[in-house]
Amino acid sequence: MGTPVTHAPAMEGLSKDSEPRHGPVKPVRPAALKRRRRQENLAGYLFMSPWIAGFLLLTAGPMIASLYFAFTDYNLFDSPQWIGFDNFSEMFGDPRWRHSVQVTMWYVAVGTPLKLLAALGVALLLAQNRRGQAFYRAAFYAPSLIGASVSIAIVWRAIFSDDAIVDRTQQFFGIEVGGWTGDPELIIYSLVALTVWQFGAPMVIFLAGLKQVPRELYEAAEVDGAGKLRRFWNITLPMISPVLFFNVLLETIHSFQIFSSAYIVGGGAGGNACGPADGSMVYTCYLYVQGFENSRMGLASAMAWMLLVAVALVTAVLFWSQKHWVHYEEGA
Repeated sequence: MGTPVTHAPAMEGLSKDSEPRHGPVKPVRPAALKRRRRQENLAGYLFMSPWIAGFLLLTAGPMIASLYFAFTDYNLFDSPQWIGFDNFSEMFGDPRWRHSVQVTMWYVAVGTPLKLLAALGVALLLAQNRRGQAFYRAAFYAPSLIGASVSIAIVWRAIFSDDAIVDRTQQFFGIEVGGWTGDPELIIYSLVALTVWQFGAPMVIFLAGLKQVPRELYEAAEVDGAGKLRRFWNITLPMISPVLFFNVLLETIHSFQIFSSAYIVGGGAGGNACGPADGSMVYTCYLYVQGFENSRMGLASAMAWMLLVAVALVTAVLFWSQKHWVHYEEGA
């Protein structure tokens, strides 16, 4: 038998107090740490500076200026004259302003739910695996990309004008009402049809939410004998309620801000800028008429701030109501 060989550990020659080969680790001094943080913050602010400059010059600055103009008599050419709350008093007493509020509220209350229903219905169809699904998604989403353009509004006005395709289709079925754009009662329906046609953006969001619903829930409900309607009501809607809330909030805000389509379909300029007999006179359209056609920028600024307050209140109500119908996952 030979002498047994023992293998010394690799760190046998080092004592507890010995230093590593590269030398002792020096602690970072507080002054150096602060200097490093300042350098990192400076680099971050430099990268953010274009956005900060744009926000201050193009958003915050005009907002502060418009808040001042809201309390002045300003026509874009002469110096603004302080008049206090006269613009707001005139605005509340203006019957055309009250009519624009009614038209806008009707448009929001009708157009937004119909758009979301169309988006959810198509999303439910596209959530199923079928051939050509990518093509259908792109085709349904395309109107959201071009629907807000001026060219589409011009085409939409032509489609719904007298003796156009919509009017001729109505005549084929024996409906003699004429073109929608020339009728004060029907022109707002053409705007609703235009906004419903642009359901692509909320459809994509609904589709993403539907993909996150666990299939096990549907399988368990199907085993228990639940039909399609019951599975949709008890599983699909609660599971996508956060996505539904997001779409409701976003589309409601967008509906309050409608302008280009209402202005172009309504006429575009002159006495019929907001449609025949103010049939399509949404809030922003009347704001534009007062500010740029009547050169009453002070009154227009007051109207803009009232719109901001109204949208903020509606948003607050929606956030308050979500606790009654929006279901989040535990811990979210």
